[in-house]
Amino acid sequence: MGPVEYLVLAFPGSRFSGAIAPALAEVVASRTVRILDLTFIRRTEGGAIEHIELQDLDPGELASFAPVDGEVSGLFNQDDIRTLGESVPPGSSAALLVWEDLWAKPVTDAVRAAGGEVVVHERITAAAAERALLAVGPRSDMRAN
Repeated sequence: MGPVEYLVLAFPGSRFSGAIAPALAEVVASRTVRILDLTFIRRTEGGAIEHIELQDLDPGELASFAPVDGEVSGLFNQDDIRTLGESVPPGSSAALLVWEDLWAKPVTDAVRAAGGEVVVHERITAAAAERALLAVGPRSDMRAN
């Protein structure tokens, strides 16, 4: 198995429309990732967390996820859902997504075959990377193509 990651995507005002489904379908079809779990939550204005499984979406929302191939296996347990749900602003909905990075599997396999192992794997947000790059300024060894 390649590296596995998760993501919580919040939609303020519970305006989730399924518009992310085509992008998910594309990365699955290209074998960039394999979806391992996908679930949805709503956080009420009062802060209560409501768990919604993919098959429990209304038919219009569910139809947009039809092209997303992959076996969704229920990796998120109730504790995970509650903990991750608390990161979602009240009055919002969220998609909780776990995927395997298939693009990294050949490198992972080569590292293991060489007797190595991954000891740290962190995701850096785009905003943090942009701030860091701005702080160091333009580099003379980087040229525009």
